[in-house]
Amino acid sequence: MFQVQATDVILPGLVAPSGFQLHQRPVTRPGTGQALVHVEASGISFAEQQMRRGRYPGQPKFPFVPGYDLVGTVLEVGPAVDPALVGLRVAAATKTGGWTTHALVTAADLVPVPATVDAVDAETVIVNGLTAWQMLHRSARVQAGQTILVHGANGGVGSILVQLARHAGLRVIGTASPRHHGALRELGVEPLDYQAADLAAQVRVLAPGGVDAAFDHLGLASARCSFSLLARGGTLVAYGMAAEVNSERSVLQLFIKMLGQIAAWTLLPNGRRATFYDFWGGKQLAPATFRAHQQADLRQVLALLAQGVLTPQVAARFPLSAIGQAMELAESRTVMGKVVLTP
Repeated sequence: MFQVQATDVILPGLVAPSGFQLHQRPVTRPGTGQALVHVEASGISFAEQQMRRGRYPGQPKFPFVPGYDLVGTVLEVGPAVDPALVGLRVAAATKTGGWTTHALVTAADLVPVPATVDAVDAETVIVNGLTAWQMLHRSARVQAGQTILVHGANGGVGSILVQLARHAGLRVIGTASPRHHGALRELGVEPLDYQAADLAAQVRVLAPGGVDAAFDHLGLASARCSFSLLARGGTLVAYGMAAEVNSERSVLQLFIKMLGQIAAWTLLPNGRRATFYDFWGGKQLAPATFRAHQQADLRQVLALLAQGVLTPQVAARFPLSAIGQAMELAESRTVMGKVVLTP
């Protein structure tokens, strides 16, 4: 029914991008509640860049197969799974395990991909699209006509976030390297140089009354600046520590400081609020609600992709065998969009 050998990308430990390993193994048959997916596309997210350095909270012990999300076709299902899934192209957020030719996935986590959508294009909007959608509509609760600030507007999350924002009727100010400004203008973004010494002043010129929401993945120092740029009633959504990726400081301590600062901001009677977006937040405490939100939101994003509202931002495509080159490019911060692996 399917080939008997699978190929995995293994992260063996704290290695350079060239240190990933390819491993052949027999295909594992699906168990109860599982589906076997032939993977067509899996992306490189910032999470894997952190995992390579051992700096992603809660990552598995080495060695393991990375891969935060995937798109593929269901080959076989296990007991207690609808057999109608076999042959369908599906998407799933996996956290790990996506960098393979054959993945076992919990069937309840699968979302159908519209037939007109290319697998690589769909891959760019799974974790990135879910993150962007939920930050906009569940965390910040934006309204048409508002102005938002998006840091890293050229990145995997940022490039989808700005498109969703424009579709929602928002004005978008986005920071990025000048090399990406032309592409961002085509998306309707007002771009600013992320390295400008007077970046905050430039934002204030464009939005004298402040921005209604700011989306910041850089870390505490940048978050403090972003919070200061909020209008009354505005929301800061922090969602990462990208500026600390090469730092030797404790990840746990960094997050404690960030969460402490967010709590302090939220308690202040200043008419503004802050929150930290956690992609997996709520999965343990309310798994049914978590899954329902993920399914509904991913269906929305995939539908917008199928309708042409979203333009997939594919930075490059690589086979699994070129994982070292793919990771180097993803970490170079020179590309717009997402680097995708195509098993």
